[in-house]
Amino acid sequence: MTDVAQLEAYRPELTGYCYRMLGSAFEAEDAVQDALLRAWRGLDDFEGRAALRSWLYRIATNVCLSMLDSAQRRVRPMDLGPAGSGHATDPGEPRPEAVWLGPVPDTRVVPERADPADVIAERESIRLAFVAALQLLPPRQRAVLILRDVLAWSAQEVAELLGTSVPSVTSALQRARATVAAADAATDVYRPLDEAQRVLLGRYVEAFQAYDLEALTTLLHEDATLSMPPLPLWLRGTGDIGAWMAGTGSGCRGSRLIPVAAGGQPAFGQYRPASGGAGHEPWALIVLEIFGGRIAGITNYLDTPRLFPLFGLPPRLG
Repeated sequence: MTDVAQLEAYRPELTGYCYRMLGSAFEAEDAVQDALLRAWRGLDDFEGRAALRSWLYRIATNVCLSMLDSAQRRVRPMDLGPAGSGHATDPGEPRPEAVWLGPVPDTRVVPERADPADVIAERESIRLAFVAALQLLPPRQRAVLILRDVLAWSAQEVAELLGTSVPSVTSALQRARATVAAADAATDVYRPLDEAQRVLLGRYVEAFQAYDLEALTTLLHEDATLSMPPLPLWLRGTGDIGAWMAGTGSGCRGSRLIPVAAGGQPAFGQYRPASGGAGHEPWALIVLEIFGGRIAGITNYLDTPRLFPLFGLPPRLG
């Protein structure tokens, strides 16, 4: 007899699946909660008809497809227009949350006690660049690629889940692979035990907390990007990033960083000196994208009232 505990055991992997489909950790959690509630209510009809995992994925897929019927594609600032100037004083009006691709805590989507190789695979497929590329696909094509290439389902299994044919699945997968391959920017998976990554991140924290911009820019690729959702402005290149941090962004001087992991990449809760006295207040969730031993992308998510609790970060330091 299936019980609640058996259903709950699938929550992390279903959350990862829904996150890839929807591009939002908050929407993914809502989708999984809805799917598990539907499953619980339908247990009497389920018993003995199919594998529990396949049945849950069918429900979760239908929930996601329904949510995507009326949703716009989630994007990153780089998708909205050309790079801005590091000397800009106006980063633009904040856009609604529903516009943006958001980060997800690794702890919410990587099952506990997973095999180390599976952990790397999970992190690879929740990278911001990969999930952003997924958002370019029509919803059903998106489901096909995730189920086939990320979760390693057979074409027959995917066809049965989606109520279609194997040739249709094969054709959709070919188109999806081509689209994602053209859009997915190469970034390295976060490996906490990798010595080179540990050294790089240690140098980043040291330079950022000292606000040593010269040391900081030496850690970046020449064409590195900096973005700050929900603000539309984004920057490319060490010159503009350095100029921004020395000018408009100089309020970050004196910040403190707390490490977390977001979307298979290293991340930090950033706390700026409190405006009203002692201590530090939340300012941004910084997600770094690493490639070839340097930092290729910095995304500063500014919606700290929602993101810091999601990542288990304290509401204040000091």
